[in-house]
Amino acid sequence: MIKLIVTDVDGTLLNDNHELHPDFWKVEEQLTKKGILFSIASGRQFYNLEARFEKIKDRTMFFAENGTYVSHKGKELYVNPIEKTAAIEFIKLGRNLENTHLVLCGKDSAYIETNDEEFQKEISKFYERLKVVDDLTQVEDTYLKVTLCNFDGVENNTFPHFVNYTDRFKVAIAAKVFIDITALDANKGNAIRDIQKELNITPEETLVFGDYLNDLEMMKVAKHSYAMKNAHPEILQASNFVTTHDNNDNGVLRTIESLGLLKA
Repeated sequence: MIKLIVTDVDGTLLNDNHELHPDFWKVEEQLTKKGILFSIASGRQFYNLEARFEKIKDRTMFFAENGTYVSHKGKELYVNPIEKTAAIEFIKLGRNLENTHLVLCGKDSAYIETNDEEFQKEISKFYERLKVVDDLTQVEDTYLKVTLCNFDGVENNTFPHFVNYTDRFKVAIAAKVFIDITALDANKGNAIRDIQKELNITPEETLVFGDYLNDLEMMKVAKHSYAMKNAHPEILQASNFVTTHDNNDNGVLRTIESLGLLKA
């Protein structure tokens, strides 16, 4: 019996236009009535997720910023920050990379140090609280992660510059144009595992959906791990199942329905 459902957002629950299927609210309500905890796990900022899921924020569990910040029913449950000195090192390195933009993700807000219109337009999709500052290294906040953006693609253009840090930090390719750097043990999978222990929920009672490399650890904490049909090849390989439909064809909700979880 499924007790916990956790889904990624971009490329998974949302279509490529970052839209929710109109059936989502009805399906989530049905799951809640059946006692199933529906949860959101994303690289997005907590405040962005809270605003996006305003209707259900008082009952939803949010695994935000790739599992570095967890909140349920408006209560902070878990924070896993990155060392400030390390974050500053990554910021300084990122500044020297061609076609690269930086986001410092803090607990209270996200911060950028550029007025580039294309970048601001893109990043505003994922951060509800966003401040432009003169110097990211001088920000006073609890640092959760450092995000680097390269519109030419990060897998080949950005990740190679940080590969030597992967033994000490989690360097996750979160999307085609984003890399997230967090504490080594900070990821969606570890955050979900902690909640499973707290709520006495087993991997056999957990259903997860993901599409990109920041979902990799999440695939390992659920027996019912589903890669989206449109997922990165490594996620397809790591998951136990693959959805029949992709994110543009309502793959998450259609899979939940096919598993019989909405039946009375």
